[in-house]
Amino acid sequence: MTSHTPALAEQMRTRAKEAAQLLKILANDKRLMILCLLSERELSVGELNTLVALSQSALSQHLAVLRAEGVVNTRREAQTIYYSLLPGPALEMMRTLYAIYCAPLHNTRMTP
Repeated sequence: MTSHTPALAEQMRTRAKEAAQLLKILANDKRLMILCLLSERELSVGELNTLVALSQSALSQHLAVLRAEGVVNTRREAQTIYYSLLPGPALEMMRTLYAIYCAPLHNTRMTP
């Protein structure tokens, strides 16, 4: 068993704050939907707008939050902006959430 020193406790406190910030970002169903879609593949703003039930301005605000927090990356190709998940804790959490909540939807067959 690991002995908790004051230095280790301080490191854990810092990491807990980082985790809380990430969970705060993920605690929005619209952002989760965006991230779930991006966990499948890179998408353009237009593609996201088609798939997510949000106005263009609301989608832009959510994407701005995700960009500011370092969760997503952007790539411009002519007039089109593409979004993808950045490697790191958010990507790992989305992989887990996707496996639990989204992947089963792809494996379910509709019966006639």
